[in-house]
Amino acid sequence: MDEDEDFLLERPELVEAEAERFGQEVRDAASDPANQQEWIRQSNLIYGGLAAAGLVVVQPFLTEDSLDLSATICVVAFAVSIPLLAALLVLNRQEEFRRRTTRSRSVAVAKAVAQGAAFAGITAAFWHISMLAGIVFLAVGCIAVGVHSSGYTQLEYGSKFRPRFPSRKAP
Repeated sequence: MDEDEDFLLERPELVEAEAERFGQEVRDAASDPANQQEWIRQSNLIYGGLAAAGLVVVQPFLTEDSLDLSATICVVAFAVSIPLLAALLVLNRQEEFRRRTTRSRSVAVAKAVAQGAAFAGITAAFWHISMLAGIVFLAVGCIAVGVHSSGYTQLEYGSKFRPRFPSRKAP
């Protein structure tokens, strides 16, 4: 452990106060109408793109008499994701009209399931073409999430994110 971590372990009230401050910043950002409008625009892009990709990817399997395991996984995953993505796109229109995002837990679950199923479906489609392609897509997809998270954090917090727990010397 470094000195900052030692200091924070000795002063848990500072950690709690800093965590509460950070939590309040997140709540403030989530309630900001401009942020909500941007999240709705990004969601529309994501949901529309995934639904379109699903429709394109599933088409060749519609005329097949039997499917291997990877093709079956692909088709089932998109059978789950496409209706959810369509519902989320329609919901986004209502959110856009109301100029705010929903806080429904069922919507949050639907978002996770729809996006996860679409990712699984695309991975299975690549796997159907080539096992190596499926593995590469899966690995690079995970790296892409990290790249997005890193870029988002840098854009939203700049260099302030890590120093939220300032370096202090114990008295």
